[in-house]
Amino acid sequence: MASTTGTERRTVSVSTYGPSGRSAWLDIDWREHQRWIEVDGSAVNVIDLGPTEGAADGVPIVWIHGLAGSWQNWLENLPYFARTRRCVALDLPGFGASPMPEQPISIAGYARTVDALLRELGIPHAAVVGNSMGGFVGAEIAISFPTWVSRLVLVSAAGITAEHARFGRLVPLLRNADRVAKLAVGVVAPSSDDLARRPRSRQAMLRYVAAHPDRLPVPLVAEQLRGTGKPGFFDALATLTSYPLRDRLDKITAPTLVVWGAADRLVPVRDAWEFGRLIDRARVVVYEDTGHVPMLERPDAFNALVAEFLQE
Repeated sequence: MASTTGTERRTVSVSTYGPSGRSAWLDIDWREHQRWIEVDGSAVNVIDLGPTEGAADGVPIVWIHGLAGSWQNWLENLPYFARTRRCVALDLPGFGASPMPEQPISIAGYARTVDALLRELGIPHAAVVGNSMGGFVGAEIAISFPTWVSRLVLVSAAGITAEHARFGRLVPLLRNADRVAKLAVGVVAPSSDDLARRPRSRQAMLRYVAAHPDRLPVPLVAEQLRGTGKPGFFDALATLTSYPLRDRLDKITAPTLVVWGAADRLVPVRDAWEFGRLIDRARVVVYEDTGHVPMLERPDAFNALVAEFLQE
């Protein structure tokens, strides 16, 4: 794999789709690493694993999931990086196991939540890795709290196309979001194992997320479905189109890596090149035949790429 040094822009072909061999996350008792942290009066579900900062090879990493996601979006990545670094993956308020926050959901509010969380954990510096909405939050963190962000990885990040989308086109989706979320809580999440085993339902649930849902392992798909249908979806979707980002990206000073899938159906790949243009010296790597979650679709290549970037 070529070095990520400089202001590279490249598209990469990777032969392996999905995890190769038995995934390490299957052999971890995640209950041992789960904890509740109170942030601004709200409980936040946190997975905290890996060595402490003093014993770690490099600064900790905070992992931020996307819209309709949860900390399980990073199952194929956390065990790999936790061998040498402390890894903190959270459920943003209103998603996963974290309850809705007391204050209205906003990108700025989520950035403050992550900042306060790391302060509670005694982490003064960290690398930030965010997918989709989590990338949007990660960029906001790098802008608003630059002193503790050592490196930034934006994975299929929202924020550019969403900011300039016509809100009117989203109105029907917004009106139905509550009903969809309740359906997911009542039907999808409890039946995630069964749905993941069925090729048609797996394709229907993940066709806009992954390029090849049928080639992802059933246990991994089930964990992704389990995190859907949470109450924060409606408000978070609305805030994605109402928070300015593009004109502030030049304020990011942390070294930045942008990772994308060329077949992303949710956030167009042109946004990858735009992030690379607007963030000073950002590097852009796009995986061919890959959708919105390259960290799950191309985990081996993704992990190696990010590890190399973080070690530079």
